[in-house]
Amino acid sequence: MQRATAERGPDTLDRLWCLEHEPVYTLGLAGRPEHLLPQGRATGIPLVHIDRGGQITYHGPGQLVVYFLLDLRRRRSSVRALVHHIEQSVIDLLASCGLQGERREGAPGVYLAGAKIAALGLRVKNGCTYHGLSLNVDLDLSPFAGINPCGHAGLATTRLRDHGLDWSVRETAERLLDPLQTWLGPLAWSETSDPWAPPSP
Repeated sequence: MQRATAERGPDTLDRLWCLEHEPVYTLGLAGRPEHLLPQGRATGIPLVHIDRGGQITYHGPGQLVVYFLLDLRRRRSSVRALVHHIEQSVIDLLASCGLQGERREGAPGVYLAGAKIAALGLRVKNGCTYHGLSLNVDLDLSPFAGINPCGHAGLATTRLRDHGLDWSVRETAERLLDPLQTWLGPLAWSETSDPWAPPSP
């Protein structure tokens, strides 16, 4: 993502990278190491310091991760608007299935039945974004017990499967693309097993 962002030109297409990670805790620029709890350290799941905003979170198989490689200057958009539009896209996806997703003041992401189902963390460099969204589809939620998710002690997490949606990660990405394009305009998306390598054309 860093390389793709650094090498962008004024005509580089905006795109999404959709993928799943191997189990990993990631700690953002503002993250506090103490939010990785002793039981989290005991799991052996690696902790990676990364250059997005936000605190600590967990990624693993069964979770959709969407990286947004967008030129905000060209779009004449702000980070605040982008965050709102990403959240609204997830809320719209849930609403299409009769589920009521919600925002929380001061805690970016989407919540369902009082638990967090989607987390956001972005980085902007030279007017272009990378990092993005994680949406819990059918992953093992137990590693979240080893952290204070997004810096909030005791924050409950949930997943689509717990609410009757038996989707694969790929199907979730395909379904999410429609509301994302409603709010963000046309976007190309690529699946990749290696987020650090450019996706296939």
